[in-house]
This record gives sequence, structure tokens and C-alpha cells, in this order.
Amino acid sequence: MAPFTVIIPARYSSTRLPGKPLLDLAGKTMIQRVYEQAGQSDAGRVVVATDDERIKACVLEFGGEVCMTSPDHESGTDRLAEVAQQLALSEGECVVNVQGDEPLIPPSVINQVAGNLVGSGASMSTLSEVITSEEVAFDPNAVKVVSDKNGIALYFSRAPIPWSRDTFSIAGGGVPKQQLLQRHIGIYGYRVGFLHQFVQWGPCALEQTESLEQLRAMWHGAKIHVEQAVEPPAPGIDTEADLAAVRKLLEVS
Repeated sequence: MAPFTVIIPARYSSTRLPGKPLLDLAGKTMIQRVYEQAGQSDAGRVVVATDDERIKACVLEFGGEVCMTSPDHESGTDRLAEVAQQLALSEGECVVNVQGDEPLIPPSVINQVAGNLVGSGASMSTLSEVITSEEVAFDPNAVKVVSDKNGIALYFSRAPIPWSRDTFSIAGGGVPKQQLLQRHIGIYGYRVGFLHQFVQWGPCALEQTESLEQLRAMWHGAKIHVEQAVEPPAPGIDTEADLAAVRKLLEVS
């Protein structure tokens, strides 16, 4: 597989956890742990994208590469596109967007997204996992995805899709046994040319309704490849409880 670039968008401001990228996780900052996990993948280059001088200083201190970007970006994808432009990446190259709050992300998952992008011919690639509980199925914060037989996404939604008439119509009926209910995992691979096109389109009606940026690609007819993750995704950090859980995992390891 051709070398790919990992870009890690990292913002200092966070409603629930201010300064999240610089939080300490067993002696290292969160952003350093994300960077090191990405560095264990087959990526030819790993770059942190930020608009904050404190994050930049931290990345340079541990020997990482960082790009300063505009503070006016509305999404991580916009920040990604600016970095691709700064690095002068060619339109055919592949970039993988790794979230800056996933310090335990498996390198194998990063490789999987990149490999699927190249192998599928799709404009984007991402991953999923089987939903096994009603709690997750009906949680609007857990995004669901349905794909066709070739692994091309048909739709993403915060609603439980596909709707299982036989199980969901009964209280406590559980989830379908066919493993059709899939939770979307928020890691993306992009072809650089498509990435630049994506940010130029601007938000679409479906995207704004569901608050799911990937629906913009589908609105314009672009193909998104989806596959079950080869390794269970490690927990990300959005809340104090998440932070405590990851710290505990790192202490044990």
C-alpha cells in the first residue's frame, strides 16, 4: 500500500474538558499518546493540526510535527483540508483523520481505513462495529450506519437503522441477531482531491438535520466505504468519566 498521511486535528477549547489535548494521561499528554499510536501505524507521516500555540509547543517538545491552521474552521475536516494544502499533498494521496481525543486508538484500525480507501476506489472510508445492546441502538449519540453488500454506505443516522420491526416493536425485545445494526466509528480516510472538493460544497440539508458531516458526501453522490473494525475501538475521551476510565486503563497496562 502506498504511504499515507495521518492528520490529527486538536483544539484547545472544549465545553466539557477545556485544554483536553494537554491533559495528563499517566505521564504523557493526550495529544502525545494519540500521536504515538498513529506513529505505530504504516503512515509515512503524522501531523497534528491545531490553532493553539500551547498545543503546538507541546507537540514540538515531544518531537512531533505540527501545522498551525486558521482558528475560524467550523469543523475538523476544514482543518484537515488546510493542512493537506499546506503540505502540498497531491490529489491522489490518502490522508487519515484520527481524532485527537482517542489516545488508545489501535494502529491496525488506522491501517485498515487507509487500505480500504485505496482498495475500494471510494472517495472516503470509515469503520463500524456491531451493536449488541438496546441502550446503544437507541442512543442518539451513537451514530448508526447501513451499508450495501460491497461495503458502501447507504446512510448514517442517529436513529436506530435498520429498524427491526420484530424486535423493536416489543419492549425489551433486544437487537437483531443478524448483526445488521452497526455503530459508526469516527475515523475517516480521504483522497486529498475529494477532501478539497468536500469542504467547498458547504453544509447540506441532511447534514444539518442529523448533525452528521459525512452526509454531505452522500448528498453529493460520493461513495463512503464502511467495514467492521479489525480490532475493537478503544474508548475516546469526552467527559470526566471517560478521562478517569482511560487513566485507569493506562495505569493497569
